[in-house]
Amino acid sequence: MGITVLIADDQPLMRAALRACLAAEPDVTVVGEAADGKDAVELAERVKPDVVIMDLRMPGMDGVAATRRLVAGSGSGPPVRILALTTFDLDEYVVEALRAGASGFLLKDATPEELVNAVRVIANGDALIAPAVTRRLLDRYAHLLPPVTPGTQALVARLTDRELAVLKILARGWSNAEIGHALHLAESSVKSHVSHLLAKLGLTDRVRLVVFAYESRLVQPGWIDAALPPHDAPPEQPPGRRPAR
Repeated sequence: MGITVLIADDQPLMRAALRACLAAEPDVTVVGEAADGKDAVELAERVKPDVVIMDLRMPGMDGVAATRRLVAGSGSGPPVRILALTTFDLDEYVVEALRAGASGFLLKDATPEELVNAVRVIANGDALIAPAVTRRLLDRYAHLLPPVTPGTQALVARLTDRELAVLKILARGWSNAEIGHALHLAESSVKSHVSHLLAKLGLTDRVRLVVFAYESRLVQPGWIDAALPPHDAPPEQPPGRRPAR
C-alpha cells in the first residue's frame, strides 16, 4: 500500500514544490494541502494521511500547536506521523515540535531525494533524526523546558535501575553497542531494555526517549560528557572517526 501525505505550509510556492517532489514517486500520494495549522488539523482528521509535512512557522495556529493536536488526537487509531519543516536546525520551534510528538525534522533547503527518503522513513514508523542531534538541540534549549510534572515523576518511578541507566546513556545519542560496552551488557540485552523503556513510557522511538530524559531531568546540559566513570567510557574511535549512531 502506498504512502499518503498531507502538506501544510503557508507559502503556495513551497507547497507546490513539495508536491512536485513527491508526485514522481509511485508509492507516494499527496492527499491534501493546508495553508495553516488549523486547516492542517481539520484536513488531517478527515483524510487520515500517513505523514503530515508540517511547516513549523505559520500564521494563526503554528506547526507546533498543530502537531500537538494531531498527535494527541490519534487516540486508538493509526498514529499520525509528523515531518517538521524548518529553516534553521538549531531552533526552539524544532525542540517544541519534537516534544509535541514530531517524528523528525527536515531543513527547507533539503534535496528532493532527502524529502522522499524522510517521508518513507517516517511512514515506516522510524525517527528521522539521530538521538545525538536531538541531544544537541535540547542542550541548547533545556532552559525552556517546563517543570517536571507529577505524571512524569510517576513514569520515572516505574523504571528499574537498569532501565534508568540505559536511558541516561541513550540520551547521549549512543548506539546499543556503545551502551552495552558502558554497562557491561550484551547488545541484545540493551535492545530489550530499550524496548521495555518504549513500552513503559508509551513512546515510539529513541528520539522520544531522549526528549523524555531531558523533560524528566534525568539528564541536563553539562551532564552528558561527564556522567559515567572513566572505566565506563565508550570504545575509543580512531582519530577523525565519529562514533556510529
